[in-house]
Amino acid sequence: MFVRVIGNGRDLTGLRLGERDVRRYFPEHTTAVELQLGHLRIECGLPQDFWLGHPEIHDSRLSLWLKHKNPEASSRRTPIQLTLIPSGKNAFKVEPASLE
Repeated sequence: MFVRVIGNGRDLTGLRLGERDVRRYFPEHTTAVELQLGHLRIECGLPQDFWLGHPEIHDSRLSLWLKHKNPEASSRRTPIQLTLIPSGKNAFKVEPASLE
């Protein structure tokens, strides 16, 4: 599934998922997901409003990883897209988006 990197104007802060993808890949009332960021695995809690029209994943470790992988992001005008690939129960591998 494609996801968009979100930020607050100067920092990359998390991932925004499509509501349709949330219904398809996330069992209702899931409280956390595991993300594989290269060799790093982190568990990210999902906020209450994740299920109320704000499907975003925020975590300080994710934010640091996003900034490290996208150092020019603050000067970019086009949104950064990544893919989440299911890799187990409530687990996803984060990779660059392939537009093939």
